[in-house]
Amino acid sequence: MSFNALNLDARILRAIAEAGYTEPTPIQSAAIPQILGNHDLIGIAQTGTGKTAAFTLPILTKLVAAAGRGRGTRVLVLAPTRELVVQIEENIRAYGKHLSLRMATVFGGVGETPQIRALREGTEIVVATPGRLLDLMGRRCADFSGLEFLVLDEADRMLDMGFLPSIRQIVRSLPKQRQTLLFSATLSREIEALTHEFQHSPKLVQIGRRSNPAETVTQWAYEIPRSRKVALLVHLLGEPTMNMVLVFVRMKHSADRLARQLESHGITTATLHSNRSQAQRLRALRDFKSGAVRVLVATDIAARGIDVDGISHVVNFDFPMHAEDYVHRIGRTGRAQAIGDAISFVTPEDHGELRSLERFIGRGLVRKHAEGFDYTDRPEVRTAGDVGQHRRQGQGQHARPQQQNRSQQRGSHQPQRSQQQPQRSQHPLHREDSWQSGFAPEPGARPASPRPRSGNRPGGPRPPGGRTFGRSWGR
Repeated sequence: MSFNALNLDARILRAIAEAGYTEPTPIQSAAIPQILGNHDLIGIAQTGTGKTAAFTLPILTKLVAAAGRGRGTRVLVLAPTRELVVQIEENIRAYGKHLSLRMATVFGGVGETPQIRALREGTEIVVATPGRLLDLMGRRCADFSGLEFLVLDEADRMLDMGFLPSIRQIVRSLPKQRQTLLFSATLSREIEALTHEFQHSPKLVQIGRRSNPAETVTQWAYEIPRSRKVALLVHLLGEPTMNMVLVFVRMKHSADRLARQLESHGITTATLHSNRSQAQRLRALRDFKSGAVRVLVATDIAARGIDVDGISHVVNFDFPMHAEDYVHRIGRTGRAQAIGDAISFVTPEDHGELRSLERFIGRGLVRKHAEGFDYTDRPEVRTAGDVGQHRRQGQGQHARPQQQNRSQQRGSHQPQRSQQQPQRSQHPLHREDSWQSGFAPEPGARPASPRPRSGNRPGGPRPPGGRTFGRSWGR
């Protein structure tokens, strides 16, 4: 079947041809006719099979077929991460390049003024994360009274990771008469039942088994002591075929630490996690796509929107806790029928999750052994960057004891305090050199040195840095 047989608008077909696509994927062939037939839809297919185009192409066709319906937002696409929002926007702009349709993105981490303007002007297509959109809707910045299409992309993740209350609030503000589409790589039976709350007699389009990773991805596992994981990754990266590598870790601080360790071995690395600003995340993706960095270290949530052609390997540096996350992770390679490799590091603590994963996907992961690598367990070596990070993280915990020790050292040259004199509190608010306003002096304690007042506000001097304790300034 060709795209010409799907009754798409001629201008959209021209954009598809210019993008280099000739035949639709199975999920596109199955979903597009259902959407053009005005049905609500649940679409399930493996990652990298073209689900975004499966809903974008028919929606654009229907929008231009009814172009005279007036102003206002007609399409709302919700996605769990900023990266996925940007990816969807890029797809819509590519397929709608010959159409006169306006679109906007709404997500946190960037200025809200352009987003508010776009919502108030009634931009036809809005792609958003639930949190920022709900905030702007609460401030009456959006009007969805003329909405025709609602799309939940990565539906299982949005409904299964705390987005459900926000989704419900948003949906309650939308017209009842609309077409609702849900797409995902995995969708449990329980979550599927929940989606009927948002849809009317939806059609189900399912390509392959729900738990199947992409068939073009070769999967294997290395059983390794925890202390040797970094060394094994560096050893494997010595292979020139590992030229564009996406590495998954569980924690944000683990991503930063691993990146420092790889950089210390001369391996160009970027990080992608929720503590990074939007500009930093976009720069990391741009550098990874262009080849400026060889390795991108990411957490599961931040990586949901990674759609990068040519990823040669996905490495599960930290083994995923949930089998569904494994499917999403390794689906970042082997996209659009390309060949890819998925490597998992398995420590003795991960064997339970490994067995659960193998039951989930219905096959065992092939065990591999790296030639010429020493698997002997040994204490992990900390880099200078790790030590500095550890000190920064521990400043708040260790600063007081250090101050106390210095005080004790200074005190060795001073007369000892009388035993009858009560011990003053070591709480930072009760020390002599701390802000005293609002706290009564302890019995026997000498008064604090007078300080000039910082203004005419009642209650004593304002604390350094504008900090307040137990009162709201200016009220």
